[in-house]
Amino acid sequence: MITRQRLAAGASALFAALAAGIALPSTALADETTAAAPKVNLVLDVSGSMRARDIDGQSRMAAAKQAFNEVLDATPEDVQLGIRTLGANYPGDDRKTGCKDTAQLYPVGPLDRTEAKAAVATLAPTGWTPIGPALLKAADDLDGGTGSKRIVLISDGEDTCAPLDPCEVAREIAAKGIGLTIDTLGLVPNTKMRQQLSCIAEATGGTYTSVEHTDELTDRVNQLVDRAADPVVTPVATEGTERCAQAPTLRSGLYTDREEFGQQRWYRVDVLPGQELRASVSVSADRDVNPAYGVLLRAVTVKGREIVRGEAAGNGRTDVISTGLRHPKAERDDVDADKPAAETVCLQVTHSFSAAAGVKTTPGLPLELTIDVVDGPSPSSDVAAFGLGRGWWLLGALVLTGFVAGLLWGWLSRWRVAVWRTN
Repeated sequence: MITRQRLAAGASALFAALAAGIALPSTALADETTAAAPKVNLVLDVSGSMRARDIDGQSRMAAAKQAFNEVLDATPEDVQLGIRTLGANYPGDDRKTGCKDTAQLYPVGPLDRTEAKAAVATLAPTGWTPIGPALLKAADDLDGGTGSKRIVLISDGEDTCAPLDPCEVAREIAAKGIGLTIDTLGLVPNTKMRQQLSCIAEATGGTYTSVEHTDELTDRVNQLVDRAADPVVTPVATEGTERCAQAPTLRSGLYTDREEFGQQRWYRVDVLPGQELRASVSVSADRDVNPAYGVLLRAVTVKGREIVRGEAAGNGRTDVISTGLRHPKAERDDVDADKPAAETVCLQVTHSFSAAAGVKTTPGLPLELTIDVVDGPSPSSDVAAFGLGRGWWLLGALVLTGFVAGLLWGWLSRWRVAVWRTN
Protein backbone atom coordinates (compact mmCIF):
# COMPACT_ATOMS: atom_id res chain seq x y z
CA MET A 1 0.00 0.00 0.00
CA ILE A 2 1.42 3.39 -1.02
CA THR A 3 1.34 5.84 1.82
CA ARG A 4 1.42 9.61 1.46
CA GLN A 5 4.95 9.67 2.85
CA ARG A 6 6.19 7.16 0.22
CA LEU A 7 4.40 9.06 -2.53
CA ALA A 8 6.00 12.32 -1.40
CA ALA A 9 9.40 10.66 -1.16
CA GLY A 10 9.02 9.18 -4.65
CA ALA A 11 7.96 12.51 -6.09
CA SER A 12 10.94 14.23 -4.46
CA ALA A 13 13.32 11.62 -5.85
CA LEU A 14 11.77 12.01 -9.31
CA PHE A 15 12.13 15.79 -9.23
CA ALA A 16 15.72 15.45 -7.99
CA ALA A 17 16.54 13.02 -10.78
CA LEU A 18 14.97 15.31 -13.37
CA ALA A 19 16.85 18.29 -11.97
CA ALA A 20 20.10 16.37 -12.05
CA GLY A 21 19.42 15.24 -15.59
CA ILE A 22 18.80 18.81 -16.68
CA ALA A 23 21.74 20.23 -14.72
CA LEU A 24 24.34 17.78 -15.97
CA PRO A 25 24.41 18.98 -19.61
CA SER A 26 24.58 22.61 -18.43
CA THR A 27 27.53 21.86 -16.18
CA ALA A 28 29.31 19.97 -18.92
CA LEU A 29 28.66 22.83 -21.34
CA ALA A 30 30.03 25.37 -18.84
CA ASP A 31 33.16 23.29 -18.29
CA GLU A 32 33.69 22.93 -22.04
CA THR A 33 33.23 26.68 -22.59
CA THR A 34 35.73 27.50 -19.81
CA ALA A 35 38.29 25.06 -21.21
CA ALA A 36 38.06 26.66 -24.67
CA ALA A 37 38.12 30.27 -23.44
CA PRO A 38 40.91 32.40 -24.94
CA LYS A 39 43.58 33.50 -22.47
CA VAL A 40 45.69 36.66 -22.48
CA ASN A 41 48.54 37.49 -20.10
CA LEU A 42 49.65 41.13 -20.11
CA VAL A 43 53.30 41.33 -19.00
CA LEU A 44 54.31 44.85 -17.95
CA ASP A 45 57.82 46.18 -17.40
CA VAL A 46 57.84 48.10 -14.09
CA SER A 47 61.62 48.65 -13.97
CA GLY A 48 63.16 51.92 -12.83
CA SER A 49 63.44 53.30 -16.37
CA MET A 50 59.62 53.51 -16.54
CA ARG A 51 59.93 56.74 -14.51
CA ALA A 52 61.12 58.63 -17.62
CA ARG A 53 58.66 61.37 -18.60
CA ASP A 54 58.69 61.21 -22.39
CA ILE A 55 55.24 59.93 -23.43
CA ASP A 56 52.74 62.75 -24.01
CA GLY A 57 54.19 64.79 -21.14
CA GLN A 58 53.81 62.04 -18.56
CA SER A 59 55.90 59.13 -17.30
CA ARG A 60 56.00 55.83 -19.18
CA MET A 61 54.44 54.19 -16.12
CA ALA A 62 51.53 56.64 -16.08
CA ALA A 63 50.94 56.07 -19.79
CA ALA A 64 50.96 52.29 -19.27
CA LYS A 65 48.49 52.55 -16.37
CA GLN A 66 46.13 54.72 -18.41
CA ALA A 67 46.31 52.31 -21.34
CA PHE A 68 45.74 49.29 -19.08
CA ASN A 69 42.62 50.84 -17.53
CA GLU A 70 41.13 51.48 -20.97
CA VAL A 71 42.05 47.98 -22.13
CA LEU A 72 40.43 46.42 -19.06
CA ASP A 73 37.21 48.31 -19.84
CA ALA A 74 37.21 47.03 -23.42
CA THR A 75 38.22 43.39 -22.80
CA PRO A 76 35.60 40.97 -24.25
CA GLU A 77 33.62 39.00 -21.67
CA ASP A 78 34.77 35.64 -23.01
CA VAL A 79 38.49 36.43 -22.65
CA GLN A 80 40.32 35.26 -19.52
CA LEU A 81 42.88 37.93 -18.75
CA GLY A 82 45.80 38.15 -16.33
CA ILE A 83 48.57 40.64 -15.54
CA ARG A 84 52.19 39.82 -14.68
CA THR A 85 54.89 42.31 -13.77
CA LEU A 86 58.66 42.32 -14.08
CA GLY A 87 60.93 44.54 -12.01
CA ALA A 88 58.10 45.75 -9.76
CA ASN A 89 59.20 44.70 -6.28
CA TYR A 90 62.99 44.64 -5.76
CA PRO A 91 64.73 48.07 -5.68
CA GLY A 92 68.21 46.83 -4.72
CA ASP A 93 71.46 46.25 -6.61
CA ASP A 94 71.79 42.48 -6.19
CA ARG A 95 71.56 41.12 -9.72
CA LYS A 96 70.63 37.58 -8.71
CA THR A 97 67.66 38.82 -6.69
CA GLY A 98 66.66 41.41 -9.27
CA CYS A 99 66.54 38.80 -12.02
CA LYS A 100 63.93 36.83 -10.04
CA ASP A 101 61.66 39.87 -9.69
CA THR A 102 58.54 38.82 -11.56
CA ALA A 103 55.11 38.41 -9.98
CA GLN A 104 51.53 37.64 -10.93
CA LEU A 105 49.68 40.89 -10.27
CA TYR A 106 46.28 39.54 -11.36
CA PRO A 107 45.70 35.81 -12.08
CA VAL A 108 44.59 34.66 -15.53
CA GLY A 109 40.86 34.01 -15.35
CA PRO A 110 37.45 35.69 -15.59
CA LEU A 111 38.04 39.43 -15.38
CA ASP A 112 36.93 41.52 -12.41
CA ARG A 113 37.61 44.97 -13.86
CA THR A 114 37.48 46.82 -10.55
CA GLU A 115 39.89 44.43 -8.86
CA ALA A 116 42.30 44.44 -11.82
CA LYS A 117 42.34 48.25 -11.98
CA ALA A 118 43.00 48.47 -8.24
CA ALA A 119 45.98 46.15 -8.68
CA VAL A 120 47.39 48.22 -11.57
CA ALA A 121 47.04 51.42 -9.52
CA THR A 122 49.53 50.11 -6.93
CA LEU A 123 52.41 49.80 -9.42
CA ALA A 124 55.47 52.05 -9.18
CA PRO A 125 58.73 51.85 -11.22
CA THR A 126 61.22 49.91 -9.14
CA GLY A 127 63.96 47.59 -10.33
CA TRP A 128 65.49 45.35 -12.96
CA THR A 129 64.25 44.10 -16.38
CA PRO A 130 64.10 40.26 -16.17
CA ILE A 131 62.25 39.68 -19.46
CA GLY A 132 63.38 36.06 -19.90
CA PRO A 133 62.29 34.87 -16.43
CA ALA A 134 59.01 36.78 -16.75
CA LEU A 135 58.17 35.10 -20.07
CA LEU A 136 58.78 31.64 -18.61
CA LYS A 137 56.44 32.39 -15.69
CA ALA A 138 53.87 34.03 -17.99
CA ALA A 139 53.72 30.87 -20.11
CA ASP A 140 53.09 28.83 -16.94
CA ASP A 141 50.27 31.25 -16.01
CA LEU A 142 48.48 30.25 -19.24
CA ASP A 143 48.77 26.50 -18.71
CA GLY A 144 45.61 24.45 -19.27
CA GLY A 145 42.61 24.82 -21.53
CA THR A 146 42.21 24.38 -25.26
CA GLY A 147 41.58 27.99 -26.27
CA SER A 148 44.10 30.37 -27.82
CA LYS A 149 46.88 31.72 -25.59
CA ARG A 150 48.63 35.05 -25.99
CA ILE A 151 51.29 36.95 -24.04
CA VAL A 152 51.48 40.71 -24.62
CA LEU A 153 54.82 42.07 -23.39
CA ILE A 154 55.18 45.83 -22.86
CA SER A 155 58.71 47.03 -22.12
CA ASP A 156 60.83 50.18 -22.42
CA GLY A 157 64.22 48.45 -22.44
CA GLU A 158 66.14 45.30 -23.20
CA ASP A 159 66.58 42.42 -20.78
CA THR A 160 69.16 42.97 -18.00
CA CYS A 161 69.44 39.32 -16.92
CA ALA A 162 71.64 37.68 -19.58
CA PRO A 163 72.77 34.98 -20.26
CA LEU A 164 69.11 33.89 -20.12
CA ASP A 165 68.44 35.23 -23.61
CA PRO A 166 64.74 36.20 -24.04
CA CYS A 167 64.87 35.11 -27.69
CA GLU A 168 65.98 31.63 -26.65
CA VAL A 169 63.26 31.62 -23.99
CA ALA A 170 60.65 32.47 -26.65
CA ARG A 171 61.91 29.62 -28.82
CA GLU A 172 61.70 27.22 -25.88
CA ILE A 173 58.10 28.30 -25.32
CA ALA A 174 57.34 27.69 -29.00
CA ALA A 175 59.00 24.28 -28.76
CA LYS A 176 56.48 23.17 -26.13
CA GLY A 177 53.78 23.12 -28.79
CA ILE A 178 51.18 24.85 -26.60
CA GLY A 179 49.96 27.18 -29.34
CA LEU A 180 51.11 30.30 -27.50
CA THR A 181 51.85 33.58 -29.29
CA ILE A 182 53.99 36.38 -27.84
CA ASP A 183 53.40 39.93 -29.05
CA THR A 184 55.77 42.70 -27.97
CA LEU A 185 55.42 46.47 -27.67
CA GLY A 186 58.42 48.76 -27.20
CA LEU A 187 57.94 52.10 -25.46
CA VAL A 188 60.17 54.83 -26.95
CA PRO A 189 62.38 52.17 -28.55
CA ASN A 190 66.09 52.15 -29.29
CA THR A 191 67.83 49.88 -31.80
CA LYS A 192 68.96 47.20 -29.35
CA MET A 193 65.56 46.96 -27.66
CA ARG A 194 63.78 46.85 -31.02
CA GLN A 195 65.95 43.95 -32.17
CA GLN A 196 65.36 41.97 -28.98
CA LEU A 197 61.60 42.50 -28.83
CA SER A 198 61.27 41.72 -32.55
CA CYS A 199 63.19 38.49 -32.06
CA ILE A 200 60.92 37.46 -29.16
CA ALA A 201 57.78 38.09 -31.20
CA GLU A 202 59.02 36.42 -34.38
CA ALA A 203 59.99 33.25 -32.48
CA THR A 204 56.31 32.49 -31.80
CA GLY A 205 54.72 34.07 -34.89
CA GLY A 206 53.78 37.21 -32.96
CA THR A 207 54.19 40.87 -33.83
CA TYR A 208 56.41 43.73 -32.61
CA THR A 209 55.12 47.32 -32.43
CA SER A 210 56.97 50.47 -31.43
CA VAL A 211 54.90 52.88 -29.33
CA GLU A 212 55.53 56.53 -28.54
CA HIS A 213 52.05 57.75 -27.53
CA THR A 214 49.47 56.60 -24.98
CA ASP A 215 46.64 56.20 -27.49
CA GLU A 216 48.88 54.02 -29.69
CA LEU A 217 49.58 51.75 -26.73
CA THR A 218 45.88 51.49 -25.85
CA ASP A 219 44.80 50.76 -29.42
CA ARG A 220 47.47 48.13 -30.02
CA VAL A 221 46.88 46.20 -26.79
CA ASN A 222 43.13 46.26 -27.47
CA GLN A 223 43.74 44.83 -30.95
CA LEU A 224 45.84 42.00 -29.55
CA VAL A 225 43.33 41.14 -26.81
CA ASP A 226 40.54 41.09 -29.40
CA ARG A 227 42.67 38.91 -31.67
CA ALA A 228 42.97 36.34 -28.88
CA ALA A 229 39.20 35.95 -28.97
CA ASP A 230 39.25 35.02 -32.66
CA PRO A 231 38.69 31.33 -33.46
CA VAL A 232 41.80 29.14 -33.36
CA VAL A 233 43.11 28.59 -36.89
CA THR A 234 43.68 25.02 -38.03
CA PRO A 235 46.87 24.69 -40.10
CA VAL A 236 46.39 23.87 -43.79
CA ALA A 237 48.73 21.32 -45.35
CA THR A 238 50.61 22.61 -48.39
CA GLU A 239 53.63 21.61 -50.48
CA GLY A 240 56.35 24.09 -51.33
CA THR A 241 58.48 23.57 -54.41
CA GLU A 242 62.16 23.77 -55.40
CA ARG A 243 61.55 26.94 -57.47
CA CYS A 244 59.30 29.96 -57.12
CA ALA A 245 57.78 29.59 -60.59
CA GLN A 246 56.02 26.36 -59.60
CA ALA A 247 55.27 27.34 -55.99
CA PRO A 248 51.72 27.36 -54.56
CA THR A 249 50.11 30.78 -54.07
CA LEU A 250 49.13 31.23 -50.42
CA ARG A 251 46.69 33.62 -48.77
CA SER A 252 46.59 34.79 -45.15
CA GLY A 253 46.55 31.74 -42.92
CA LEU A 254 48.56 29.06 -41.17
CA TYR A 255 50.24 26.36 -43.25
CA THR A 256 52.22 23.18 -42.57
CA ASP A 257 54.78 21.45 -44.76
CA ARG A 258 57.89 19.26 -44.45
CA GLU A 259 61.38 20.19 -45.57
CA GLU A 260 64.18 17.73 -46.21
CA PHE A 261 67.70 18.32 -44.89
CA GLY A 262 69.59 20.57 -47.30
CA GLN A 263 66.39 21.41 -49.19
CA GLN A 264 64.72 24.76 -49.91
CA ARG A 265 60.98 25.39 -50.12
CA TRP A 266 59.31 28.14 -52.13
CA TYR A 267 55.86 29.71 -51.76
CA ARG A 268 54.14 32.64 -53.48
CA VAL A 269 52.04 35.44 -51.98
CA ASP A 270 50.24 38.24 -53.87
CA VAL A 271 50.50 41.67 -52.21
CA LEU A 272 48.39 44.61 -53.40
CA PRO A 273 49.59 48.25 -53.28
CA GLY A 274 49.10 49.65 -49.78
CA GLN A 275 49.24 46.20 -48.15
CA GLU A 276 51.90 44.71 -45.89
CA LEU A 277 53.07 41.10 -45.96
CA ARG A 278 53.97 39.63 -42.58
CA ALA A 279 55.36 36.13 -42.64
CA SER A 280 56.96 33.87 -40.05
CA VAL A 281 58.25 30.33 -40.19
CA SER A 282 59.05 27.72 -37.55
CA VAL A 283 61.03 24.55 -38.22
CA SER A 284 61.06 21.86 -35.54
CA ALA A 285 63.52 19.04 -35.11
CA ASP A 286 61.38 15.96 -34.44
CA ARG A 287 64.50 13.77 -34.22
CA ASP A 288 68.11 14.03 -33.04
CA VAL A 289 70.03 16.76 -34.85
CA ASN A 290 73.51 18.21 -34.51
CA PRO A 291 73.98 21.48 -32.60
CA ALA A 292 74.53 24.86 -34.31
CA TYR A 293 71.77 25.37 -36.88
CA GLY A 294 69.70 28.15 -38.34
CA VAL A 295 66.66 29.01 -40.40
CA LEU A 296 66.37 31.63 -43.16
CA LEU A 297 63.18 33.18 -44.54
CA ARG A 298 63.64 35.37 -47.64
CA ALA A 299 61.19 37.48 -49.61
CA VAL A 300 62.30 37.98 -53.21
CA THR A 301 60.73 39.23 -56.44
CA VAL A 302 59.79 36.79 -59.22
CA LYS A 303 63.01 37.94 -60.96
CA GLY A 304 65.13 36.88 -57.97
CA ARG A 305 65.89 40.25 -56.35
CA GLU A 306 65.91 40.00 -52.56
CA ILE A 307 63.44 42.32 -50.81
CA VAL A 308 63.90 41.46 -47.15
CA ARG A 309 65.01 38.53 -45.03
CA GLY A 310 64.66 37.14 -41.53
CA GLU A 311 67.09 34.68 -39.99
CA ALA A 312 67.74 33.03 -36.65
CA ALA A 313 70.35 30.66 -35.22
CA GLY A 314 70.18 27.99 -32.53
CA ASN A 315 72.76 26.19 -30.45
CA GLY A 316 70.92 23.04 -29.45
CA ARG A 317 68.98 24.36 -26.44
CA THR A 318 65.67 24.23 -28.30
CA ASP A 319 64.14 21.93 -30.87
CA VAL A 320 62.16 24.67 -32.64
CA ILE A 321 63.65 27.69 -34.35
CA SER A 322 61.61 30.55 -35.79
CA THR A 323 62.04 33.77 -37.70
CA GLY A 324 59.90 36.27 -39.57
CA LEU A 325 59.83 39.26 -41.90
CA ARG A 326 57.68 42.22 -42.97
CA HIS A 327 57.31 43.75 -46.46
CA PRO A 328 55.15 46.86 -46.90
CA LYS A 329 54.16 47.61 -50.51
CA ALA A 330 53.71 51.32 -51.20
CA GLU A 331 50.52 52.73 -52.66
CA ARG A 332 50.55 53.10 -56.46
CA ASP A 333 50.61 56.69 -57.70
CA ASP A 334 49.75 55.81 -61.30
CA VAL A 335 46.63 54.34 -62.84
CA ASP A 336 48.27 52.51 -65.73
CA ALA A 337 46.02 49.58 -66.51
CA ASP A 338 48.89 47.74 -68.24
CA LYS A 339 50.75 47.34 -64.93
CA PRO A 340 49.67 44.50 -62.62
CA ALA A 341 47.87 45.68 -59.48
CA ALA A 342 49.41 43.01 -57.25
CA GLU A 343 53.05 42.12 -56.68
CA THR A 344 53.91 38.43 -56.46
CA VAL A 345 56.36 37.90 -53.60
CA CYS A 346 58.32 34.65 -53.50
CA LEU A 347 59.04 33.30 -50.00
CA GLN A 348 62.02 30.99 -49.64
CA VAL A 349 62.54 28.82 -46.54
CA THR A 350 65.90 27.13 -45.90
CA HIS A 351 67.40 25.63 -42.76
CA SER A 352 70.78 24.28 -41.71
CA PHE A 353 69.68 21.40 -39.49
CA SER A 354 71.78 18.27 -39.95
CA ALA A 355 70.79 14.82 -38.79
CA ALA A 356 72.80 13.15 -36.05
CA ALA A 357 74.64 9.91 -36.84
CA GLY A 358 72.33 7.00 -37.56
CA VAL A 359 69.19 9.17 -37.72
CA LYS A 360 66.83 8.86 -40.70
CA THR A 361 66.63 11.98 -42.85
CA THR A 362 63.15 11.25 -44.24
CA PRO A 363 60.51 12.45 -44.01
CA GLY A 364 61.54 16.11 -43.85
CA LEU A 365 61.37 18.25 -40.74
CA PRO A 366 57.97 19.76 -39.80
CA LEU A 367 57.60 23.34 -41.01
CA GLU A 368 54.89 25.81 -40.00
CA LEU A 369 54.40 28.97 -42.06
CA THR A 370 52.22 31.91 -41.04
CA ILE A 371 51.08 34.35 -43.74
CA ASP A 372 49.33 37.60 -42.88
CA VAL A 373 48.54 40.18 -45.58
CA VAL A 374 47.09 43.30 -43.98
CA ASP A 375 46.50 46.95 -44.80
CA GLY A 376 49.83 48.72 -44.48
CA PRO A 377 50.47 51.62 -42.09
CA SER A 378 49.86 55.14 -43.35
CA PRO A 379 52.99 57.20 -44.10
CA SER A 380 52.15 59.56 -41.23
CA SER A 381 52.12 56.75 -38.66
CA ASP A 382 55.20 54.82 -39.71
CA VAL A 383 58.47 56.51 -40.59
CA ALA A 384 59.63 53.44 -42.49
CA ALA A 385 56.70 53.80 -44.89
CA PHE A 386 58.31 56.87 -46.44
CA GLY A 387 61.24 54.86 -47.73
CA LEU A 388 64.69 56.15 -48.60
CA GLY A 389 63.51 57.68 -51.86
CA ARG A 390 61.31 60.32 -50.31
CA GLY A 391 63.95 61.07 -47.67
CA TRP A 392 66.55 61.78 -50.37
CA TRP A 393 64.09 63.98 -52.25
CA LEU A 394 63.56 66.04 -49.11
CA LEU A 395 67.30 66.31 -48.49
CA GLY A 396 67.89 67.35 -52.10
CA ALA A 397 65.18 70.01 -51.88
CA LEU A 398 66.72 71.45 -48.72
CA VAL A 399 70.21 71.54 -50.27
CA LEU A 400 68.89 73.24 -53.43
CA THR A 401 66.94 75.80 -51.40
CA GLY A 402 70.03 76.62 -49.34
CA PHE A 403 72.15 76.99 -52.49
CA VAL A 404 69.68 79.36 -54.18
CA ALA A 405 69.27 81.39 -50.99
CA GLY A 406 73.07 81.73 -50.74
CA LEU A 407 73.34 82.98 -54.34
CA LEU A 408 70.58 85.55 -53.81
CA TRP A 409 72.10 86.79 -50.57
CA GLY A 410 75.51 87.15 -52.22
CA TRP A 411 74.05 89.06 -55.19
CA LEU A 412 72.09 91.41 -52.92
CA SER A 413 75.18 92.05 -50.77
CA ARG A 414 77.28 92.98 -53.82
CA TRP A 415 74.49 95.23 -55.17
CA ARG A 416 74.25 97.12 -51.86
CA VAL A 417 78.03 97.66 -51.77
CA ALA A 418 78.00 98.93 -55.36
CA VAL A 419 75.14 101.38 -54.61
CA TRP A 420 76.95 102.61 -51.48
CA ARG A 421 80.16 103.29 -53.43
CA THR A 422 78.24 105.14 -56.16
CA ASN A 423 76.64 107.47 -53.61
